[in-house]
Amino acid sequence: MVTTAGPVPAVLTVDLQALAENYRTVSAQAPRARVAGVLKANAYGLGVEPVARRLAREGCREFFVSSLPEGLELRALVPQATVYVLEGGAGAARDCRLAGLVPVLNTPDELRHWVREADGAPAALQVDTGMTRAGLDLRELEEVCAHGAPAAFRPVLLLTHLACADDVRHPLNAEQLSRFARACRYFPGVPTSIGNSAGIWLGEAYHGDVVRPGIALYGGRPQASGPSPVRPVVRLTARVLQLRRLRENAAVGYGATACLPAGAWVATLGAGYADGLPRALGNRGAAFLNGRRVPIVGRVSMDLITLDVTALGENGCAVGEEAELIGADMPLELVAEAAETVGYEILTQLSARLPRRYLGGF
Repeated sequence: MVTTAGPVPAVLTVDLQALAENYRTVSAQAPRARVAGVLKANAYGLGVEPVARRLAREGCREFFVSSLPEGLELRALVPQATVYVLEGGAGAARDCRLAGLVPVLNTPDELRHWVREADGAPAALQVDTGMTRAGLDLRELEEVCAHGAPAAFRPVLLLTHLACADDVRHPLNAEQLSRFARACRYFPGVPTSIGNSAGIWLGEAYHGDVVRPGIALYGGRPQASGPSPVRPVVRLTARVLQLRRLRENAAVGYGATACLPAGAWVATLGAGYADGLPRALGNRGAAFLNGRRVPIVGRVSMDLITLDVTALGENGCAVGEEAELIGADMPLELVAEAAETVGYEILTQLSARLPRRYLGGF
C-alpha cells in the first residue's frame, strides 16, 4: 500500500527563550565573570540577528565572531556592544579599527603591526597554551616582550583556548592554565578570558574575567559525558510524505544498503543532506515519531530519508505527521554520535533552505 501527500518542508525551530535560559545558566555557573556570547558562523547556524538581539535583551554586552564580515554584520545589530573578531589580525586589523571592532591579534607580526599602526585603538591578544592553533606561544610572547612591545601595547583582553576542556580529567587542562598564568605576568592587570563552554564547567580557575560560551548557549552539552546543564534550543522536524507497506522483501534507498522484509512499513520524510542532515546517518541514525525512536534505513539522500516504522504498528504512523530529527527526544549529541561527528558540525551545517521558526521573541 502506498499513500502520498504533497511536499511539506522540514522546519527548524529555534527556542529563543531556551537560549536566554542557557545564558542565565552560564552566568550562574561563572558568577564572577562577564559572559560573552560566541556568535560565529551565523550564531552556529541558528541566525545571528535573532540570537544577538535576544542575548542583548538578557544583558549580554560582549560578543565574539570569527571574521571581519561577521563582525560588521553584528556591529549593525548591537551597535553598543563590544565585538571581538577572532581572526581580526590577518589583514583585517585596520578595518576592525575603523568599524569599532576589537581584533584578536594572534601572531608576533600582527602585534608589531598593531603597535605601529593602531594609534592606541583597542585590541585583544591570544596566547596559544596548548591548542597549537591560533595565538602567540610562550616563546614568541617572550621574544616580543623582550623588544618592548608591552611598553607600547596593552591589550584590552588576554585570552587563550582550551583544547580538552570537555574531559575534566585531561592533564592538558591544568597545563594550559599554568602556561596562561605565565603569559599573564607580561600584562599585569589586563582582563583575561579562558573558559569556552566546556571550560566554564571546569571551575572558577578556568573562567578568567570573561567567559566565552558557544555550544552551551545553543543547547549542546558542554562536557563529553554526564547530564546536560542546558536546555535544547534547536528542533528539526520533517513530515511524513509517503507511507509504504512492503509486499515483498525489498531494498531501500541508493546503493540498496538496507533490505526490509515483506510486511515492513517504510515512511519517507522530506529532509535530507541538502537540509544539513549528515549523510552518515544512513542506517545509523534515528528519528522520534509518535513516542518512539525509529531507525533511519537506507542512505540519506539530498531531499529525503526513509524510516523503518514497523514497530509503530499498522496504524502507528500517518502521512503528514511530524518526526523529530533533532530536539528534546533526539538530543544533538545523540545525532552527532550516530553521524560520527560533533554537535558543532551538525548545527553549523543546517541549510539556509530550512524554514526557521523562532519562539520566544527577539
